[in-house]
Amino acid sequence: MNTNILDIEPKAIWKNFTALNAVPRPSKKEERVIAFMVAFGNKLGLDTQVDKIGNVIIKKRATKGMENRKTVVLQSHLDMVHQKNNDTVFDFDTQGIKMYIDGDWVRAKGTTLGADNGLGVAAIMSVLESDTIVHPNIEALFTIDEETGMTGAKNLQAGYLDGEILLNLDTEDDDEIDIGCAGGIDITATKTYTQVKPATNSSALKITLTGLNGGHSGMDIHKGLGNANKLMNRLLYNLQAFDFNISEINGGSLRNAIPREGTAIVVLPTTKLNEFTKEIAKQNTVFNEEFHKVDPNLTLKTELISLPDFMMDSAIQKSLLQSIYAAHNGVYKLSLDFDDLVETSNNLAKVVVKDGQIKINCLTRSSVESTKYDLAHKLKAAFELGDFNVEFSGAYPGWKPNPDSPILHVLSALYEKTFGKKPGIEACHAGLECGILGTNYPDMDMISFGPTIQGAHSPDERASISSTHKFWLFLQEVLKEIPVRES
Repeated sequence: MNTNILDIEPKAIWKNFTALNAVPRPSKKEERVIAFMVAFGNKLGLDTQVDKIGNVIIKKRATKGMENRKTVVLQSHLDMVHQKNNDTVFDFDTQGIKMYIDGDWVRAKGTTLGADNGLGVAAIMSVLESDTIVHPNIEALFTIDEETGMTGAKNLQAGYLDGEILLNLDTEDDDEIDIGCAGGIDITATKTYTQVKPATNSSALKITLTGLNGGHSGMDIHKGLGNANKLMNRLLYNLQAFDFNISEINGGSLRNAIPREGTAIVVLPTTKLNEFTKEIAKQNTVFNEEFHKVDPNLTLKTELISLPDFMMDSAIQKSLLQSIYAAHNGVYKLSLDFDDLVETSNNLAKVVVKDGQIKINCLTRSSVESTKYDLAHKLKAAFELGDFNVEFSGAYPGWKPNPDSPILHVLSALYEKTFGKKPGIEACHAGLECGILGTNYPDMDMISFGPTIQGAHSPDERASISSTHKFWLFLQEVLKEIPVRES
């Protein structure tokens, strides 16, 4: 069995993926990966441009005999989600991803892998540098900041692309062809609070919640995974009889990742400390009984620490706990048009309480604009009842499914011919860029597919080696079968 990533087939993709993963590429800090892609295009002698926002466009002429086919846009995003295990020492701003092979999977050591959407990028790079793959005119579009706002797709102006067909390579199941996706909106609740000093007969306890699996806040939201922020809040809400005061809370990190870990520092009368820790142990048992199938490593730990200088006023603390308890998290509505598809959901992504400031971040997703805003206003109401200031931002549209898409018919027939079975024609609950790109390119026929990736947006992210080989074969066949341009 191969232990070297560069020896895996198809070697072209894994070579380019390895080179890409050596470049730090956090969202909103894509300068190095933009330079990497520009150098790649220039080295091949291809027309390479960077637009005003930072998207990279590389164009390649059709191979002989394919000049009369429709121009194809191959599209993937350059940035990646940065998540790591609590005990992993890693600096995403300076270090490349450390990968290893585990059977049929490529994984990263304690961090996200970046296969979302690095394998799509690597596949496009492989097409661009190949002198044997048959293809029409290619426009490779590498967008930025997909994971934290889709600002690359939102700011791509009309006129950069001439393509009539867009192949988005950001789907994470090789048995699926995606024709639609959810839109989203960020909800931020903020509030200041009065700080008070602890009494002299008090003790401070740090509560740590770890061991949750986390995952993609769209694709995994239906799995019933534990949300660290909701569980920590539930714990504190249930222990209010102990007259503790919160000093700090820190839970979750990224808006599009289900929070896996959280901490809270509380102050309480020293006389109640033993009973308080016993109750936390009981809650640990309750949580494990509820989540043993999806989060079997869930763990609550307590640690006695030095008394902090300040803590939260009790009245404001009560409204905080009530507001978070009332805020919806998880699936809100299932689609009536597609079986087993989540239409609308919310991820209570991040909670920070410190130094007199509270900040809560949510990402609400929906394939239907009206229900997206229905849930957004429900969350706003829950937080405003606790006197929070609530702001909506970063809204982006979904991609409306088109079952009559011409390129869908091409890919569906080709998939069945190539693999002997029909693909799943799906709309997904993730935020693909197709709907946004269609704003300035409304006549472009769009489709999404890709290799199987599991655990995206978490350190358990892994990419299937055999599936990547299948995806690469299919992509090459698709490029051969692009329809002739209409005269």
